[in-house]
Amino acid sequence: MRHATSARARSTEAPEDGNGLHGPHTHLIGAERATAVSPTSAVTPLRLGYGTNGLTDLRLDDALALLADLGYDGVGLTLDHMHLDPLAPDLAARTRRLAGRLDTLGLDVTVETGARYVLDPRRKHGPSLLDPDPDDRARRVDLLIRAVQVAADLGAHAVHCFSGITPPGTDPDTAWHRLADALTPVLAAATRAGIPLAVEPEPGHLLSTLADFHRLRRTLDAPQHLGLTLDIGHCQCLEPLSPADCVRAAAPWLRHVQIEDMRRGIHEHLPFGDGEIDFPPVLAALSATGYQGLTVVELPRHSHAGPHFAELSLPFLRRAQATATRSPVLDPPPGDPSATPEGSTS
Repeated sequence: MRHATSARARSTEAPEDGNGLHGPHTHLIGAERATAVSPTSAVTPLRLGYGTNGLTDLRLDDALALLADLGYDGVGLTLDHMHLDPLAPDLAARTRRLAGRLDTLGLDVTVETGARYVLDPRRKHGPSLLDPDPDDRARRVDLLIRAVQVAADLGAHAVHCFSGITPPGTDPDTAWHRLADALTPVLAAATRAGIPLAVEPEPGHLLSTLADFHRLRRTLDAPQHLGLTLDIGHCQCLEPLSPADCVRAAAPWLRHVQIEDMRRGIHEHLPFGDGEIDFPPVLAALSATGYQGLTVVELPRHSHAGPHFAELSLPFLRRAQATATRSPVLDPPPGDPSATPEGSTS
């Protein structure tokens, strides 16, 4: 595709609920933070998208047409049974048809893998990469490898994934070993396809913070195609840095961005204006990093009114970006993350 192919070329240059948040990380690992790039005077226009996990009551074609009509630049495509089912027959043919439709509409795409019940109708986000049963872990690995192939066929700029919640009775070292072992074949597939694998720190998961992402990078010897999905709301929820500072610290590894409002210590994805995030400094920081992937609105719990929130979200973000370009950015000092939330409601 004309538009998506260019996004892919640029990107290769360089879930919700749990058992509570991990303990607070009071700083990023020194070496990683030292290598984070500083914003420059150059400003990169943001390319805004909306996630299909917030439009699950719409047929996929209707959802894509809506986003194109509203003026979005792209879509965060969650592989799921109601849209592009990764387990149904003729996946390659269906993906080719979708690629043509995206090209016709002028929409770029990121492939996301956070569907709640796509692998198991009884276990939300199960099985995960951390499950004790190796056959269960292999099912998640297979899904991610399928996602890499779909992303390659669509010309997507990244494939998103997350670690999963540490199973009861599993010690952290064992969980980290399982994660690294499970991701190795996925990264091999991503490398062959030239598609970044963008791991998302998720509250309540084994890999929940930027510091945890760097632990994974070190464990895997910093593979080129291992990147980061940064969820701006998650930064507000539990990172020790402000969301804008998180963007700057994450910049060298940033391959995908999700965005929504959120409150401190509460993992609940909120419409813009319903949380505590000051968005102009965040968008200014994101533009200054030179990030060229999609910034995707992530409102999965608001799918019942998805068209309404898709219509409201785009002008909100455009106004916030316009404010950011007119005003100097003053970031608030980072606070202490809460370690005792009630659990995710996103």
